Amino acid sequence: MNFPLPPDCPYYLISRATLAVTSHLKKGFINESVSTIKPAYLGVLLALWDEDGLKANELGKRAGLEPSTMTGLLDRMERDGLVKREPDPNDRRASRIILTKAGVDAEVSSTKVLSDTLDKVFSSISKKDIETTKNVLHTILLNCGKEDAK
Repeated sequence: MNFPLPPDCPYYLISRATLAVTSHLKKGFINESVSTIKPAYLGVLLALWDEDGLKANELGKRAGLEPSTMTGLLDRMERDGLVKREPDPNDRRASRIILTKAGVDAEVSSTKVLSDTLDKVFSSISKKDIETTKNVLHTILLNCGKEDAK
């Protein structure tokens, strides 16, 4: 089978775009003095900023992360002082994830960085093309078995 050279390979382009946006986010977090925020934390933080105190398994679903990934990610976020785990009073086997003061305080600056980054990277792309791109990426995730629903 012939494979396209990197400039024409969809996998290569997706990977490079992800790395470029991630790098831009990291720089933005540093510039906004929220260097404890990592791009990998954004799915969890966005879900918690929307509804704090979610059970870990529900949080993982909302953030689109596998349970095995959630454990390590929450460990790092707890170490960085952004969240804490509290026992669920209604379910001894579960814990609820609560934003710390630092996690709450990081919302405005972090969402500004995210918004500014998305504005920059999508600035010359039409809304129609952005919607098409999102649909293609959702389909890729579905094809890989990594997304339950849009």
